[in-house]
Amino acid sequence: MAAASVFAMFSLEGQTAVVTGGTRGIGQAAALALAEAGANIILIQRDNSQSETWKAIEATGRKATIYTADLASQEEVAALTPKILKDGHKITILVNCAGIQRRHPSERFPDTDWNEVIQVNLNTVFTLCRDIGAHMLTLEPSPTTGRRGSIINFASLLSFQGGLTVPAYAASKGAVAQLTKALSNEWISKGITVNAIAPGYIATDMNTALLADEARLKSISERIPAVDGEFLRTSRGAWCIWRVKRVRMSRDMCLSLMEDGWEGEMR
Repeated sequence: MAAASVFAMFSLEGQTAVVTGGTRGIGQAAALALAEAGANIILIQRDNSQSETWKAIEATGRKATIYTADLASQEEVAALTPKILKDGHKITILVNCAGIQRRHPSERFPDTDWNEVIQVNLNTVFTLCRDIGAHMLTLEPSPTTGRRGSIINFASLLSFQGGLTVPAYAASKGAVAQLTKALSNEWISKGITVNAIAPGYIATDMNTALLADEARLKSISERIPAVDGEFLRTSRGAWCIWRVKRVRMSRDMCLSLMEDGWEGEMR
């Protein structure tokens, strides 16, 4: 197959993607991958102080727009989609990647930290899926794919494993996996694909504490079937967004788990 036709298969030319958590790590890699595939990107950020991703997207020749919101505030999250749509954007892709982590022994886990993690990692995901999904349902289906839109949520390996001292994170990511299945069941027949990607341990700022704990790092690294046993680097994980682009219209919801040297699909 000619190279040009291969790239055409993955083209997102003319589409607009909303991405949360795009200032660094996995979200940044996802936003850049989407831009390189031809999409214009709407970045949801806490403020305008972080411009690295915006500049990198603009350098690809794609349009990048920043909307600010504190995802720990349900009121600000609820106001996001109406604001974006009022400005005339047509959203065909949503990537929910923003997430936070709080670590405490479970018997001493504060309510404030629990509520903040659930708000950012779960409630925000649901609100954006609901509001942008409602917008997607009003769009005309693509004449070539029959799709109205695609939603990609970031779950976690801890959607399936409980982890240690992270009960709120594990609960939120387990719920994201189930939410993804529920939305997929309801919307796939209406032209919206809803998928989740569950990364393993990745060298991002969220895992700084693990990287600094030599004993825990050794224990985790020994379970990663890679040649060097190192955490996956986010630049190598960017291809996963392209992969979601080619999931067929079907009744199956694809929940992909990714670790260095290993990938599986949960259906």
